Amino acid sequence: MTVHLDPAVIGRYAGGGSGLDDATVWSIEMHLETCASCRGHLVGSTPEPTRALLERVAAALDRGIATGPAPLPQQRSWSAVRRRWLVWTLLPWLTMTVAVLGCAVVLEALRPDLPSLVPLLAPVAPLPGVAVAWSRRADPAWELIAGTPVAGMTMLLRRTLAVLAVVVPALALAGARTGTSLALALLPCLAFTAATIAVGALVGVRRAAVGLAVIWALVVVLPSLATTRLPVVLQPGSAVVWALVTVALAGFAATRADSFRRLASRN
Repeated sequence: MTVHLDPAVIGRYAGGGSGLDDATVWSIEMHLETCASCRGHLVGSTPEPTRALLERVAAALDRGIATGPAPLPQQRSWSAVRRRWLVWTLLPWLTMTVAVLGCAVVLEALRPDLPSLVPLLAPVAPLPGVAVAWSRRADPAWELIAGTPVAGMTMLLRRTLAVLAVVVPALALAGARTGTSLALALLPCLAFTAATIAVGALVGVRRAAVGLAVIWALVVVLPSLATTRLPVVLQPGSAVVWALVTVALAGFAATRADSFRRLASRN
């Protein structure tokens, strides 16, 4: 059941917010983002002088657009492309990921008695980058970018693809050097990426990435190192299961796309 704003509160907000503190104004604006009914009440509560002023401004803008010069074709600068596809704070995390995979290859060569570390690290390899890809803590311009039309799931997927463009070749190379099956290196990586986005729609991408990494380390990585054997989920016959899980999680994430459009996101 949706709880709507009190009409008196809407009226005070429409009149300029007189007597409303900042926290109340913020909560009203957050509610108006998702409640069409209260937005309708807000329109009806707007004072007549304000509505008349808005109509005059709209009419003046329409005249200016109609009589003004034709808009210049939009030119995409490098900075605009960079903001959409990546953020500079990704670079240290991607560098660390590649370095860790390189260390896994070296360690496997030095300690052949240990289970292969590449498939053990493959699922969590993209998670640091994905966590940073859509995080208000990592992107100084997050609030500004989050309000643009291309924000939300679209930008998250673009930046995630930028992360995978670095992690997937590194995993493929590490797998080739250690004899790891390409499917068991890449499919778990994609599955955990999709899981981070899917769970991130509910709890935030950063929390989802950290939680999944911790669970994988405790449930799979540590027991594998203790027993010196790869778990069943990383045996050759599990590739089909990983593929199905990836598709299912990607489908669920697509149904939760609106969760990444809210400025109140917990990322």
